[in-house]
Amino acid sequence: MSHLPDTLRNLVEQHIPDAEVDVRLYSGDDHVEMRVVSPAFAGKSRIEQHQMVYKALGELMREDVHALMLKTDTPA
Repeated sequence: MSHLPDTLRNLVEQHIPDAEVDVRLYSGDDHVEMRVVSPAFAGKSRIEQHQMVYKALGELMREDVHALMLKTDTPA
């Protein structure tokens, strides 16, 4: 069983304040679906929100993740 979802969740939680992160694998061990909700996204464009997540994931995006379906939002 892959530990990638836990690793990705931990990285995002460390880098984005008060993030709620849901991660799951689909279609193998390197295709990831992620939903991140954080007040830190307030006032930022969707692109800026995604850039924050990509920055948190760092090198894993180049090496361990082949595909990422990413949804970001602020708390309701």
